[in-house]
Amino acid sequence: MKSSRRSFLITSIGVATTVALSKQAFAADATKVSESDAMAVTLGYKNDATKVDKAKFAKYVAGENCHNCALFQGKATDAFAPCPMFGGKQVSGKGWCNGYNKKA
Repeated sequence: MKSSRRSFLITSIGVATTVALSKQAFAADATKVSESDAMAVTLGYKNDATKVDKAKFAKYVAGENCHNCALFQGKATDAFAPCPMFGGKQVSGKGWCNGYNKKA
């Protein structure tokens, strides 16, 4: 009975490790939004918020970026994270788009 329990634990640890590594690999390979994507063009997305066309997107205010947007699905320190505005594709934390919504 002890060997069955030991085998189960070893197998469980192996499976958990494989799943964790797979998630990391998937996150690393996640598609990043390109400024030339149709939705990015429509929303005025820029990888660097300081390069937003202020004449075209008057809503933009200096200091706004994806890091402090409520839609940014990562930590404030993440360079890139998913955004629902772009179907879960990764946006730059330093980026901005017209869908910006300040975090509460």
